[in-house]
Amino acid sequence: MIRAGRILAQGAGANACADTVLLDSTERHRRRATMTCVRGLEFLLDLPEAIMLRTGDAIMLDDGRLVEVLGRPEPLAEIRVRDPRQLANVAWHLGNRHLPVQIFETKIRIRRDHVIEEMVRGLGAKIALIEAAFDPEGGAYAVAEAHDHGHAHDDHHDHSTCGHDHSHDHHGHKHG
Repeated sequence: MIRAGRILAQGAGANACADTVLLDSTERHRRRATMTCVRGLEFLLDLPEAIMLRTGDAIMLDDGRLVEVLGRPEPLAEIRVRDPRQLANVAWHLGNRHLPVQIFETKIRIRRDHVIEEMVRGLGAKIALIEAAFDPEGGAYAVAEAHDHGHAHDDHHDHSTCGHDHSHDHHGHKHG
């Protein structure tokens, strides 16, 4: 089986990708795992330490081919707020519960949890139940990753690692 031991940050690769691996947020935190791509390519991911693969990263196979990483849509609650003060308040309450969150300028995404959703509604925020890729924050104590992106993945932008783009809206991804 072909091995892969190198990750290229989103946008770092200029080559077309040989295939795509579709993984949820839990499956994207890996060190060593056998992976099967959308078109059937199989490989062994074998990294020196576990890292969080991000949507738009590319996995370099030992033969030089690239495999694009895409986030599999997951059931999420999208918390929508009226202003930055409310965003900070909601974020504080979620952080106080040590929940994985994905933070945007005007919203926060979490895994669905009816208890937390009710708490957030009690804080005056709105909840939309969506299906989308989940790229939670690494956290203050996370090991710095060699391929840190330095930005939040917003709803629509180009992940041009492999020469094409993918939207991250509530409809998820479609691949053929």
